[in-house]
Amino acid sequence: MSARAFLVRGLLAGLLAGVVTFLVAYAVGEPQVGAAIALEEAGGDGHSHSHAAEGGDGEVEAAEVSRANQSTWGLLTGTLAIGVALGGLLALVAAATMGRLGRLTPGQSTALVSLIGFVAVALVPFLKYPATPPAVGSGETIGLRTSVYFGYLLLSVLAAVLATYGVVRLRERVGTYAAVVGGTAAYLVVVVVAGQLFVTVNEIGDFPADTLWSFRVASLITLATMWGVLGVALTGLVGRLYAQEQAVAERRALAATL
Repeated sequence: MSARAFLVRGLLAGLLAGVVTFLVAYAVGEPQVGAAIALEEAGGDGHSHSHAAEGGDGEVEAAEVSRANQSTWGLLTGTLAIGVALGGLLALVAAATMGRLGRLTPGQSTALVSLIGFVAVALVPFLKYPATPPAVGSGETIGLRTSVYFGYLLLSVLAAVLATYGVVRLRERVGTYAAVVGGTAAYLVVVVVAGQLFVTVNEIGDFPADTLWSFRVASLITLATMWGVLGVALTGLVGRLYAQEQAVAERRALAATL
C-alpha cells in the first residue's frame, strides 16, 4: 500500500466530507451566523458583510459578494477546500504511521489517526478558544487571537504526537492498557496546564448568551461532521484496499504452491 494510494483515497474522502459538512453547516450553522449578523447590524456599528465599496463620487457600489452567496457557494467552496486539504494531509499521516502502531491493520491505524487528529486538531483547541460569531471580537485583537489559537493548536498536536509515540514504545513493557492510559494522561496534563498558561480571550461583552451558545454548538457539530465523515470514509477506503491486496497476495501464494 503506497502513500499515493492513501493520498488518492484521502482526497476522495475529503471531497465527500466537504459536501456533507456544507449541508450540515448550511442547515445548522448558517441560521446562527445570520442571527449574529442581525444583532450586529441592529447595534448600528456600520459593519457590512457584503464587501461593498464606496466610489469616488460618494455613492456605494454594488456588493461584490452578497450574503446569499457567502452562505451558499462561498460556504460550499470553503468546506470543499478544507475537506480536500485535510483529507490529503490525514491520508499522508495515516500512510506514514502504517505498521508503526503495533499490530493494527492499515484500516485500524487510519481510524486511530483520525480520532487522534480530531481530538488534537479540532476538539481541544476549540474547548480553549471556541468559535465566536461575527458580532463578537475587536478588530484590534485579531492578531493576538489568531496567534494564541494556532500556538495552542500546535502545542496540542505536538503533545498528541509525543504521547502516541510514548504509547507505542511503552506497550511492550507495561502492556497496551497501561500504555494507553499513561499516554492519554500525559497528553491531558500538557494541554490542561498549557490551557491555564495561555492567555484567555474574553470579548463577549453583552452579546446574548443563548445566541452565543447556539453558535458554538453549531460550530462544534460542523467540526465533528467534517472529521467524522472524513475518518469513516478514509478508514473504509483504506480497509477495502487492504482487503483487496491481501486477497491478491493469498491468490498468488496459493498459485505458487500448485
